[in-house]
Amino acid sequence: MAIVASLLSGTQVAALPGLVSLLLRWLAILLIAAYATSRRSLTAWILVGLLAGAEVGHDWPAVAVKLQFFGTIFLRLIKVIIAPLLFGTLVVGIAGHADLKKVGRLGVKSLIYFEVVSTIALLIGFAAINLSRAGDGVRMPPAAAAESLNATPHTATQLITDIFPENIAKSVAEGQVLQVVVFSILFAMALALVPEVKRRPMLAFAESLSETMFKFTSLVMYAAPIGVFGAIAYTVGHLGLGVLLPLLKLLATMYVALVVFITCVLFPIALLARVPVKRFLRAVTEPVTIAFATASSEAALPRAMEQMETFGVPRETVAFVLPTGYSFNLDGSSLYQSLALLFIAQAAGIHLTVGQQAVMLLTLLISSKGTAGVARASLVIVLAAATSFHLPTEPLFLLFGIDQLMDMGRTAVNVLGNCLACVVIARWEGEFPTEPAALT
Repeated sequence: MAIVASLLSGTQVAALPGLVSLLLRWLAILLIAAYATSRRSLTAWILVGLLAGAEVGHDWPAVAVKLQFFGTIFLRLIKVIIAPLLFGTLVVGIAGHADLKKVGRLGVKSLIYFEVVSTIALLIGFAAINLSRAGDGVRMPPAAAAESLNATPHTATQLITDIFPENIAKSVAEGQVLQVVVFSILFAMALALVPEVKRRPMLAFAESLSETMFKFTSLVMYAAPIGVFGAIAYTVGHLGLGVLLPLLKLLATMYVALVVFITCVLFPIALLARVPVKRFLRAVTEPVTIAFATASSEAALPRAMEQMETFGVPRETVAFVLPTGYSFNLDGSSLYQSLALLFIAQAAGIHLTVGQQAVMLLTLLISSKGTAGVARASLVIVLAAATSFHLPTEPLFLLFGIDQLMDMGRTAVNVLGNCLACVVIARWEGEFPTEPAALT
């Protein structure tokens, strides 16, 4: 009995440091929650949800994997906002001013900006993976089992065709944001040509709709910390930490590349456009945090639109640039796609010349556009490019293990880049005020 008691005592002593560490982590989360309560800050509560979700996923994975429905409910509430919000804001912005030339200018300037910045993002991804060589020495799985993508990539012809909706209800149901934008723009242009007497009631309806949807967004945002908690708990509980170890170098490469892109590309652009950086960071903190935690650009779109308008960007510019950028200005996704494509070649032991990599870059420039509505769009594009260059697809399945964590980073940069694009285009149009309105 004495020996058994001694063993039990030893076991308890050995487990004590782990218990103390667990208590300290939860104490830190509770302190942050107390701070969030005192400041009444939604951003702070989102951080609490993120940290608590990660902790639950780490400590009780069996429980955590059952909490995904919190994130799913939150995303559904967000997605139901997007179509009416875009319709209302675009109709008011275009038909309310009846300046159709401005719509054309916005389109041309936006596409030029999007193409330049996304090309730089692709180049940074290529450079990062060539420097880190994260794919070298990666052990291939014995069988490329099998989680299929269940989607096909967009060709150039499909991209052009899919811009135009055949059924607006279908576009809304399938979350085809760009199709909703095109319908709303055409509807607003037609409304602008209608006599004032008949145009006014529809404008009043659209304005009321957009204001209502912004209030709807504010209500849904109160559920953001719970949604973030569920999404992060499921991710950490489902993946665990062990599966990440062989791919930590790739994960680190991508996040370092994203930081380089932010500091060496987006920050200089902000300075050149004379964007008040501190105020801009305050404005984008909440939508970027939501995008990072949920790995969904759509989840952050309504709040991003609201914050950019509050920041001082005209509503019609926000309503045009942000949704369009979700299809043409996916900076984080572009960087990831170039990085992942070369990772596949490195993992397969295939040496690529500079010329071959340049052709890959051009292919990604075309194929990566217009894929926001495709499930796992970035993986679909990488698979298509790998197939077209006759690379083995087995290394792609290694990316599934950490795709959620990589998606979080690239989605946050997508949202950050599109928010900055709104301000830059507004400045280019001469419509951004010298002193932005105070943020709420």
